[in-house]
Amino acid sequence: MHHLNISIISTCSFASSHSTRMALYLFCCLFAITLIFMQTLADTSCTDCFIHSRAAYYPNSEEHGTDVGACGFGSFGATVNGGDVSAASSLYRNGVGCGACYQVRCTNSAYCSENGVTAVITDQGSSDNTDFILSKHAFSRMAQTTDAAASLLALGVVDIEYRRVACSYPSKNITFKIDESSNNPYYLAFVIWYQQGKRDITAVQLCETKNLVCKLLDRSHGAVWTSASPPSGPLSIRMLFSDEEEGEETWVVPVNNIPEDWKGGETYDSGVQVNQ
Repeated sequence: MHHLNISIISTCSFASSHSTRMALYLFCCLFAITLIFMQTLADTSCTDCFIHSRAAYYPNSEEHGTDVGACGFGSFGATVNGGDVSAASSLYRNGVGCGACYQVRCTNSAYCSENGVTAVITDQGSSDNTDFILSKHAFSRMAQTTDAAASLLALGVVDIEYRRVACSYPSKNITFKIDESSNNPYYLAFVIWYQQGKRDITAVQLCETKNLVCKLLDRSHGAVWTSASPPSGPLSIRMLFSDEEEGEETWVVPVNNIPEDWKGGETYDSGVQVNQ
């Protein structure tokens, strides 16, 4: 690209008069700079490019993640995705990053596989300038072999590269887990399980199904949404899926409602999948 720009400028210098030559030369310089700028913009706006960073692992994770993660998933956050989960630092994004999936691969060719591992964010944390603190299970899966996995674990912290990828749970619908702290009809708190696709859930509405009155909920912490005075009757939980890179937003309306007699600790299938 830059060689082409130099060739354009050189060609432009062969004009017949001094004034024409100068004007054409300036035009060609501006054209070349524009090409370089457009190429640089294309390089920096790549949404599927890998980003270099570092990763560690939970030393006491017993191969899975933690069941007291900041996202509020509980035991689900330790075992979802086969235990390939992670805490994140900046990618946590005040809870918006909870449930997002990332392809993470270490860069030491002596130990590391080409594909690495796909990990789900279920907690917040950092260690030694890391973006990820993986479960032992996920950390080991970046390796080529069992012996290589032991070598990676012995290192503790490794250089990696990562990128956002779509979450996929083919046999699961998005599911609402009512938090045990909920008290029908006075207080409702819940988390969203099996968040599919590559977009974030940035807002949630709680709607009465009888008169279709909706209100926006507060994100209490992590992936926990709350209402101090939930409506009576069956409820519809609507989710706004957002893609900052593409500037797209879509409200998703579940097929199934939360029953009027909802209880803390129960799970309710939404009846929908979102694979975008």
